[in-house]
Amino acid sequence: MIEAGQLILLISHKGKRYLRKLETGGEVHTHDGKLLMDEAAEVGFGQYIKTHLGRPYLILKPTLHDLIKGVKRQTQIMYPKEIGYLLMKLGIGPGSTVIESGTGSGGLTTALAWFVGDTGKVITYERREDFYKLAGKNLERVGLSHRVEQVNQNIEDGFLHSGADALFLDVRTPWEYLESIPSAVIPGAMLGFLLPTVNQVSELLRGLEDGPFAEAEVLEILIRRWKTVPDRMRPDDRMVAHTGFLVFARYMEPPKAAPKPEPVEEAAPVDEPEAVTDTAEPTEDSE
Repeated sequence: MIEAGQLILLISHKGKRYLRKLETGGEVHTHDGKLLMDEAAEVGFGQYIKTHLGRPYLILKPTLHDLIKGVKRQTQIMYPKEIGYLLMKLGIGPGSTVIESGTGSGGLTTALAWFVGDTGKVITYERREDFYKLAGKNLERVGLSHRVEQVNQNIEDGFLHSGADALFLDVRTPWEYLESIPSAVIPGAMLGFLLPTVNQVSELLRGLEDGPFAEAEVLEILIRRWKTVPDRMRPDDRMVAHTGFLVFARYMEPPKAAPKPEPVEEAAPVDEPEAVTDTAEPTEDSE
């Protein structure tokens, strides 16, 4: 039995996917006909229901991958292949506080909110009001908006928040905002950036070298899938190649001056006893 308010994923016999929130008495209209939400609730996950035209639909509990791929978008979103590595690199987990700038449609925001849990917090900045509103609707749709604080503001004047465990910037010129990072994160916090071109990465690296940052890393993530035919395994004809460069670094607070050691008085030299030399002639027994 599926409870009202839960998200369900409906998949047609042709692979068409519908991500919906289950509502008592609700209906889902597809090209194959009408589906009744009450029937889906009754049969549960992993089962089939039919449209009024007799077409079968599989009911599944959506994964985070499904939620991100199902985001309604007006912008390019980060792909799950980058998001997975980013979450581990930034150390995102239950209780984490993370600042993001460049919300866009909210794809990465969804993943961040999923992993910080109810004890964590995602603070996401977006300067464009239309993107800000769209991301809010996407987060509300998947039931994660309570973990996210949205800020409809440009970060050119700095961040309104401080003490974050990690920070991620998906903006065109991130090097222009590096000076604002130290006041927003804790010492040792991990930082992440997404950039599409080599020239932008080079400019960012110059900025990181000039600031209190260490452990810089640049990478791209490629995925090559294989055909799932046991007797003739071979790669797919297409692959998901370059979609952007990921850049990581760590904010390192300048070390405090070490205290000067207090002068130690030198002890007075101690006179050593003179060495005694045996000058006796050897005896016959000692030879």
